[in-house]
Amino acid sequence: MLTATMVICTMGTHERHRLTEVINARGTFTPLGVSRSSAGVAAAVAEALPEFFVMDELADRASEALAHATGAQAGAVTHCTSAAITLCVAAAMAGTDPERIAALPDTSDMHNRVVLPAGHVVSYGQSITQAVRLAGAVVTVAGDENRCSIDDLDDELAGEDIACLLLVSSRLVTGEPIDLTAAVRAAHRRGVPAIIDGAAQFPRTADLLATGADAVLISAQKYLAAPTAGLVVGTHRLVRAVRAQEKGIGRAMKPTKEATVGVLAALEEWHAMDRAKWEADQAAKVLAFVTAANELPGLAAEVLADPTGLPLSRVLLTVSGGIDATTLAAELEHGTPAIYVNTAQSLEGQLILELVPLDSDELEIILTRLAMELQATEKAD
Repeated sequence: MLTATMVICTMGTHERHRLTEVINARGTFTPLGVSRSSAGVAAAVAEALPEFFVMDELADRASEALAHATGAQAGAVTHCTSAAITLCVAAAMAGTDPERIAALPDTSDMHNRVVLPAGHVVSYGQSITQAVRLAGAVVTVAGDENRCSIDDLDDELAGEDIACLLLVSSRLVTGEPIDLTAAVRAAHRRGVPAIIDGAAQFPRTADLLATGADAVLISAQKYLAAPTAGLVVGTHRLVRAVRAQEKGIGRAMKPTKEATVGVLAALEEWHAMDRAKWEADQAAKVLAFVTAANELPGLAAEVLADPTGLPLSRVLLTVSGGIDATTLAAELEHGTPAIYVNTAQSLEGQLILELVPLDSDELEIILTRLAMELQATEKAD
């Protein structure tokens, strides 16, 4: 006879909680759960959950592992990348001073202005300016959405009460690209620390650190595929100050034991990975999908390189023949399983698919559903 516990154990999470089954071809998108952790990372997390740790000691091991993986002097784990932004700004203002840390977000008698290029005022579910303001800082925008020159940055960095320069490396950035190395140098000429938010840029962390930035902020759960966490890698001084914020506003943004252990496991797998093979496998996956999609009437598929230089490509689908890309994406979402794609360019008749976490069965389902929806639209017309 089956007991209630036995029935629960035989049911999957989606079935047990009546959740929508998802095929995520949108990318490392927070509202869809971001990424898939490996069995090894999941096992490390499960092993950590029933255990106790000296959390400072665990944080020290994470710092060592992050430094080894990225070439930074030190590293810290936070609750998420958005938290890392807030805590880095807090660290730039309060340092390791206990009284200042306790005072935040009251920034009286502190340098509290954060310079941010206008094209780097991005939104990832919340505006990056709000993440800055949560620390008690004030945002000073440099340049405009079309262009922010190094001179524009220097003019703002020359002002009073500047705490730090905040830059973003992301597909969300708009306007003419900024030379990040030159921007960091401009900040350092003024004695101002420079922080780069590169949330989805884990494979490029070393490149971002090579700009001379004092800290680079990365998502642990995107391309590292760890549990939910933010990573701060950079100088001993700034990382120490970030960790010190756990005695203040960082208390609400601290990492869990299981997330930290999961980060350690994911970093170990990253070291063991044959990255050249991984890149080749991803490229082959995209090319095979593009070839198959080009056989479908009403679609033109091509390989889309990552605009930030990540070592992966995506699929760009151009919808034609009177078919509306926005409607097609909505129909894919409303089916079972729900298929999510990137609709940022749907008004131009284009959809973007990221295939990194998907297996061959899921890719076949996407192609089948595309064919069905295109056929249904053609019949309706």
